[in-house]
Amino acid sequence: MLKNVVKDKYERPILSLRITITNRCNENCIYCHHDGMDSSKDEMTPDEMYTISKIAKKIGVRKIRLSGGDPLVRKDIVEIVEKIASIGFKDISLTTNGVLLKKYAQDLKDAGLNRVNVSLDTLNRDTYKYLTNMDYLNEVKSGILKAVEVGLYPVKINMVIMKDVNVHEIKEMFEFCKEHGIILQLIELIESENCDDDEFSAEHHYPLDSIEKELADIADKVHERKFMQGRKKYYIGDGEIEIVKPVDNAKFCASCSRLRITPDGKIKPCLLRNDNLVELISHIREGKSEKELEEIFLNGINKREPFNKEN
Repeated sequence: MLKNVVKDKYERPILSLRITITNRCNENCIYCHHDGMDSSKDEMTPDEMYTISKIAKKIGVRKIRLSGGDPLVRKDIVEIVEKIASIGFKDISLTTNGVLLKKYAQDLKDAGLNRVNVSLDTLNRDTYKYLTNMDYLNEVKSGILKAVEVGLYPVKINMVIMKDVNVHEIKEMFEFCKEHGIILQLIELIESENCDDDEFSAEHHYPLDSIEKELADIADKVHERKFMQGRKKYYIGDGEIEIVKPVDNAKFCASCSRLRITPDGKIKPCLLRNDNLVELISHIREGKSEKELEEIFLNGINKREPFNKEN
Protein backbone atom coordinates (compact mmCIF):
# COMPACT_ATOMS: atom_id res chain seq x y z
CA MET A 1 0.00 0.00 0.00
CA LEU A 2 1.29 3.46 -0.89
CA LYS A 3 1.45 5.78 2.10
CA ASN A 4 2.03 9.54 2.22
CA VAL A 5 1.80 9.81 -1.56
CA VAL A 6 -0.21 12.50 -3.33
CA LYS A 7 -2.61 11.27 -6.01
CA ASP A 8 -4.17 13.21 -8.84
CA LYS A 9 -7.92 13.41 -9.37
CA TYR A 10 -7.76 10.16 -11.34
CA GLU A 11 -6.24 8.36 -8.32
CA ARG A 12 -2.83 8.04 -9.98
CA PRO A 13 -0.02 8.30 -7.39
CA ILE A 14 2.85 10.72 -8.06
CA LEU A 15 5.89 8.56 -7.42
CA SER A 16 8.52 9.94 -9.79
CA LEU A 17 9.80 13.37 -10.78
CA ARG A 18 11.76 13.79 -14.01
CA ILE A 19 13.83 16.97 -14.09
CA THR A 20 15.14 18.11 -17.46
CA ILE A 21 18.23 19.97 -16.31
CA THR A 22 19.37 21.22 -19.73
CA ASN A 23 18.42 21.23 -23.38
CA ARG A 24 22.07 21.38 -24.40
CA CYS A 25 23.57 18.29 -25.99
CA ASN A 26 26.90 17.27 -27.50
CA GLU A 27 25.23 15.14 -30.17
CA ASN A 28 22.68 15.94 -32.87
CA CYS A 29 20.61 12.79 -33.22
CA ILE A 30 18.59 12.59 -36.38
CA TYR A 31 15.31 11.71 -34.63
CA CYS A 32 15.59 13.92 -31.55
CA HIS A 33 12.44 15.88 -30.65
CA HIS A 34 14.18 18.35 -28.34
CA ASP A 35 10.90 18.22 -26.36
CA GLY A 36 9.72 21.41 -28.06
CA MET A 37 11.68 23.50 -25.57
CA ASP A 38 13.76 26.62 -26.13
CA SER A 39 17.39 25.85 -25.30
CA SER A 40 18.14 29.57 -24.93
CA LYS A 41 16.22 29.79 -21.65
CA ASP A 42 18.18 30.15 -18.41
CA GLU A 43 18.95 26.83 -16.77
CA MET A 44 18.07 26.12 -13.17
CA THR A 45 20.84 26.24 -10.57
CA PRO A 46 21.76 23.28 -8.34
CA ASP A 47 20.17 25.05 -5.36
CA GLU A 48 16.94 25.61 -7.29
CA MET A 49 16.81 21.94 -8.27
CA TYR A 50 17.46 21.05 -4.63
CA THR A 51 14.47 23.16 -3.57
CA ILE A 52 12.25 21.57 -6.22
CA SER A 53 13.33 18.08 -5.17
CA LYS A 54 12.79 18.84 -1.48
CA ILE A 55 9.19 19.93 -2.14
CA ALA A 56 8.68 16.85 -4.31
CA LYS A 57 9.85 14.64 -1.43
CA LYS A 58 7.35 16.32 0.90
CA ILE A 59 4.43 15.39 -1.35
CA GLY A 60 5.54 11.76 -1.61
CA VAL A 61 7.80 11.54 -4.65
CA ARG A 62 10.16 8.60 -4.24
CA LYS A 63 12.30 8.71 -7.36
CA ILE A 64 14.16 11.40 -9.26
CA ARG A 65 15.39 11.10 -12.84
CA LEU A 66 17.68 13.70 -14.39
CA SER A 67 17.49 14.11 -18.14
CA GLY A 68 18.28 16.51 -20.98
CA GLY A 69 19.53 17.29 -23.64
CA ASP A 70 22.43 15.52 -22.06
CA PRO A 71 22.79 16.14 -18.31
CA LEU A 72 26.53 15.54 -18.38
CA VAL A 73 27.21 18.66 -20.45
CA ARG A 74 26.55 20.61 -17.24
CA LYS A 75 29.84 21.09 -15.43
CA ASP A 76 27.95 21.18 -12.11
CA ILE A 77 26.25 17.79 -12.64
CA VAL A 78 28.03 16.16 -9.69
CA GLU A 79 26.94 19.01 -7.40
CA ILE A 80 23.36 18.66 -8.66
CA VAL A 81 23.30 14.94 -7.88
CA GLU A 82 24.95 15.45 -4.50
CA LYS A 83 22.40 18.04 -3.40
CA ILE A 84 19.41 15.97 -4.52
CA ALA A 85 20.83 12.79 -2.97
CA SER A 86 21.13 14.53 0.41
CA ILE A 87 17.31 14.68 0.58
CA GLY A 88 16.98 10.91 0.80
CA PHE A 89 15.15 9.54 -2.23
CA LYS A 90 14.65 5.83 -2.86
CA ASP A 91 16.23 6.13 -6.30
CA ILE A 92 18.11 8.75 -8.31
CA SER A 93 18.80 7.98 -11.95
CA LEU A 94 20.13 9.78 -14.98
CA THR A 95 19.67 9.42 -18.72
CA THR A 96 22.66 10.27 -20.90
CA ASN A 97 24.09 9.68 -24.35
CA GLY A 98 27.18 8.38 -22.59
CA VAL A 99 29.76 10.59 -24.32
CA LEU A 100 31.03 12.00 -21.00
CA LEU A 101 30.05 9.08 -18.80
CA LYS A 102 33.56 7.69 -18.34
CA LYS A 103 34.69 11.07 -17.02
CA TYR A 104 31.87 11.39 -14.49
CA ALA A 105 30.78 7.83 -13.56
CA GLN A 106 32.80 7.45 -10.36
CA ASP A 107 32.07 10.98 -9.11
CA LEU A 108 28.35 10.53 -9.82
CA LYS A 109 28.31 7.24 -7.93
CA ASP A 110 30.11 8.86 -4.98
CA ALA A 111 27.65 11.79 -5.08
CA GLY A 112 24.66 9.46 -4.68
CA LEU A 113 23.52 8.51 -8.18
CA ASN A 114 22.00 5.02 -8.13
CA ARG A 115 21.78 4.08 -11.78
CA VAL A 116 22.09 5.28 -15.35
CA ASN A 117 20.36 4.81 -18.70
CA VAL A 118 22.50 5.25 -21.80
CA SER A 119 20.98 6.02 -25.18
CA LEU A 120 22.81 3.84 -27.71
CA ASP A 121 21.13 2.57 -30.86
CA THR A 122 24.00 0.72 -32.49
CA LEU A 123 27.45 -0.78 -32.00
CA ASN A 124 28.34 -0.06 -35.61
CA ARG A 125 30.48 3.03 -36.04
CA ASP A 126 29.07 4.08 -39.42
CA THR A 127 25.49 3.70 -38.23
CA TYR A 128 26.34 5.62 -35.06
CA LYS A 129 27.79 8.50 -37.07
CA TYR A 130 24.71 8.53 -39.32
CA LEU A 131 22.31 8.69 -36.37
CA THR A 132 24.17 11.14 -34.13
CA ASN A 133 26.20 13.18 -36.61
CA MET A 134 29.15 12.52 -34.29
CA ASP A 135 31.97 9.98 -33.91
CA TYR A 136 31.80 9.19 -30.20
CA LEU A 137 31.00 5.47 -30.23
CA ASN A 138 34.24 4.40 -28.54
CA GLU A 139 33.78 7.02 -25.82
CA VAL A 140 30.21 5.86 -25.20
CA LYS A 141 31.19 2.20 -24.92
CA SER A 142 34.01 3.09 -22.52
CA GLY A 143 31.57 5.15 -20.46
CA ILE A 144 29.08 2.29 -20.25
CA LEU A 145 31.75 -0.13 -19.06
CA LYS A 146 32.97 2.43 -16.51
CA ALA A 147 29.42 2.82 -15.17
CA VAL A 148 29.20 -0.95 -14.73
CA GLU A 149 32.60 -1.00 -13.04
CA VAL A 150 31.77 1.67 -10.45
CA GLY A 151 28.43 0.06 -9.56
CA LEU A 152 25.81 2.29 -11.12
CA TYR A 153 23.31 -0.56 -11.05
CA PRO A 154 21.52 -1.39 -13.14
CA VAL A 155 23.00 0.16 -16.23
CA LYS A 156 20.41 0.18 -19.00
CA ILE A 157 20.92 0.77 -22.70
CA ASN A 158 18.08 2.53 -24.50
CA MET A 159 18.03 1.28 -28.10
CA VAL A 160 15.53 2.98 -30.41
CA ILE A 161 14.58 0.48 -33.13
CA MET A 162 14.44 1.82 -36.69
CA LYS A 163 13.46 -0.01 -39.84
CA ASP A 164 16.29 -0.36 -42.35
CA VAL A 165 18.72 1.06 -39.79
CA ASN A 166 19.32 -1.19 -36.79
CA VAL A 167 16.62 -3.87 -36.49
CA HIS A 168 19.19 -6.46 -37.52
CA GLU A 169 21.52 -5.34 -34.71
CA ILE A 170 19.28 -6.27 -31.77
CA LYS A 171 20.94 -9.65 -31.21
CA GLU A 172 24.43 -8.13 -31.20
CA MET A 173 23.37 -5.46 -28.72
CA PHE A 174 21.72 -8.04 -26.48
CA GLU A 175 24.89 -10.14 -26.45
CA PHE A 176 26.92 -7.05 -25.50
CA CYS A 177 24.48 -6.32 -22.68
CA LYS A 178 24.49 -9.89 -21.39
CA GLU A 179 28.28 -9.96 -21.37
CA HIS A 180 28.46 -6.90 -19.12
CA GLY A 181 25.37 -7.35 -16.94
CA ILE A 182 23.40 -4.56 -18.64
CA ILE A 183 19.64 -4.41 -19.21
CA LEU A 184 18.58 -3.73 -22.80
CA GLN A 185 15.53 -1.55 -23.43
CA LEU A 186 14.12 -1.71 -26.95
CA ILE A 187 12.24 1.51 -27.70
CA GLU A 188 9.71 1.91 -30.46
CA LEU A 189 10.37 5.00 -32.58
CA ILE A 190 7.65 7.56 -32.06
CA GLU A 191 5.56 8.38 -35.11
CA SER A 192 5.59 12.12 -34.72
CA GLU A 193 3.28 14.72 -36.18
CA ASN A 194 4.07 18.35 -36.91
CA CYS A 195 7.74 17.81 -36.10
CA ASP A 196 10.84 18.32 -38.17
CA ASP A 197 11.52 14.60 -38.02
CA ASP A 198 8.09 13.32 -39.10
CA GLU A 199 9.39 12.12 -42.46
CA PHE A 200 12.18 10.17 -40.78
CA SER A 201 9.75 8.66 -38.26
CA ALA A 202 7.31 7.60 -40.95
CA GLU A 203 10.05 6.01 -43.03
CA HIS A 204 11.79 4.17 -40.21
CA HIS A 205 9.01 3.36 -37.74
CA TYR A 206 9.13 -0.32 -36.81
CA PRO A 207 6.34 -1.73 -34.59
CA LEU A 208 7.79 -3.84 -31.80
CA ASP A 209 4.84 -6.24 -31.57
CA SER A 210 6.52 -8.99 -33.58
CA ILE A 211 9.74 -8.68 -31.59
CA GLU A 212 7.82 -8.79 -28.33
CA LYS A 213 6.02 -11.95 -29.45
CA GLU A 214 9.36 -13.59 -30.26
CA LEU A 215 10.71 -12.63 -26.85
CA ALA A 216 7.61 -14.00 -25.12
CA ASP A 217 8.08 -17.32 -26.91
CA ILE A 218 11.69 -17.78 -25.80
CA ALA A 219 11.73 -16.04 -22.41
CA ASP A 220 12.40 -18.05 -19.28
CA LYS A 221 10.33 -15.56 -17.28
CA VAL A 222 8.22 -12.45 -17.97
CA HIS A 223 7.64 -9.70 -15.43
CA GLU A 224 5.06 -6.90 -15.83
CA ARG A 225 5.99 -3.63 -14.14
CA LYS A 226 2.84 -2.19 -12.55
CA PHE A 227 3.96 1.42 -12.17
CA MET A 228 5.79 1.46 -15.50
CA GLN A 229 2.62 1.39 -17.60
CA GLY A 230 2.53 -2.41 -17.63
CA ARG A 231 5.88 -2.57 -19.41
CA LYS A 232 7.12 -6.15 -19.72
CA LYS A 233 10.60 -7.36 -18.88
CA TYR A 234 11.77 -10.57 -20.54
CA TYR A 235 14.39 -12.75 -18.89
CA ILE A 236 16.33 -14.82 -21.41
CA GLY A 237 19.16 -16.86 -19.95
CA ASP A 238 21.22 -14.40 -17.92
CA GLY A 239 20.00 -11.40 -19.92
CA GLU A 240 17.10 -8.97 -19.57
CA ILE A 241 15.17 -7.10 -22.26
CA GLU A 242 12.42 -4.54 -21.76
CA ILE A 243 10.03 -3.34 -24.45
CA VAL A 244 9.12 0.35 -24.44
CA LYS A 245 6.09 1.10 -26.60
CA PRO A 246 4.80 4.57 -27.57
CA VAL A 247 3.19 6.43 -24.69
CA ASP A 248 0.25 7.96 -26.56
CA ASN A 249 -2.24 5.32 -25.46
CA ALA A 250 -4.80 4.82 -22.72
CA LYS A 251 -2.87 2.07 -20.92
CA PHE A 252 0.16 4.30 -20.45
CA CYS A 253 -1.95 7.20 -19.26
CA ALA A 254 -3.99 5.10 -16.83
CA SER A 255 -0.91 4.14 -14.82
CA CYS A 256 1.29 7.20 -15.34
CA SER A 257 2.91 8.13 -12.02
CA ARG A 258 5.36 10.76 -13.26
CA LEU A 259 5.53 14.50 -12.99
CA ARG A 260 8.07 16.51 -14.98
CA ILE A 261 10.02 19.74 -14.68
CA THR A 262 11.03 21.55 -17.87
CA PRO A 263 14.54 23.00 -18.36
CA ASP A 264 13.21 26.49 -17.65
CA GLY A 265 11.60 25.45 -14.37
CA LYS A 266 7.95 24.80 -15.14
CA ILE A 267 5.87 21.89 -13.90
CA LYS A 268 4.80 19.73 -16.85
CA PRO A 269 1.75 17.70 -15.78
CA CYS A 270 1.64 15.60 -18.97
CA LEU A 271 4.44 14.33 -21.21
CA LEU A 272 2.30 14.79 -24.31
CA ARG A 273 1.13 18.36 -23.68
CA ASN A 274 2.77 21.79 -23.51
CA ASP A 275 -0.41 23.83 -23.06
CA ASN A 276 -0.91 23.33 -19.31
CA LEU A 277 2.53 24.08 -17.85
CA VAL A 278 2.65 25.56 -14.36
CA GLU A 279 5.15 28.30 -13.55
CA LEU A 280 7.45 27.33 -10.68
CA ILE A 281 10.99 28.70 -10.94
CA SER A 282 10.01 32.38 -10.76
CA HIS A 283 8.26 31.70 -7.44
CA ILE A 284 11.40 30.06 -6.09
CA ARG A 285 13.47 33.05 -7.21
CA GLU A 286 10.98 35.38 -5.54
CA GLY A 287 11.59 33.60 -2.25
CA LYS A 288 8.20 31.94 -1.81
CA SER A 289 7.90 29.71 1.26
CA GLU A 290 8.03 25.92 1.09
CA LYS A 291 4.33 25.83 1.91
CA GLU A 292 3.56 28.15 -1.01
CA LEU A 293 5.75 26.09 -3.34
CA GLU A 294 4.00 22.93 -2.19
CA GLU A 295 0.67 24.48 -3.18
CA ILE A 296 2.06 25.25 -6.63
CA PHE A 297 3.15 21.63 -6.96
CA LEU A 298 -0.32 20.46 -5.95
CA ASN A 299 -1.82 22.81 -8.54
CA GLY A 300 0.34 21.15 -11.18
CA ILE A 301 -0.80 17.73 -10.05
CA ASN A 302 -4.41 18.88 -10.14
CA LYS A 303 -3.96 19.71 -13.84
CA ARG A 304 -3.03 16.13 -14.64
CA GLU A 305 -5.48 14.18 -16.72
CA PRO A 306 -5.00 11.20 -19.05
CA PHE A 307 -4.06 12.40 -22.53
CA ASN A 308 -5.77 9.27 -23.81
CA LYS A 309 -8.72 7.99 -21.80
CA GLU A 310 -10.29 4.54 -21.82
CA ASN A 311 -13.36 4.31 -24.02
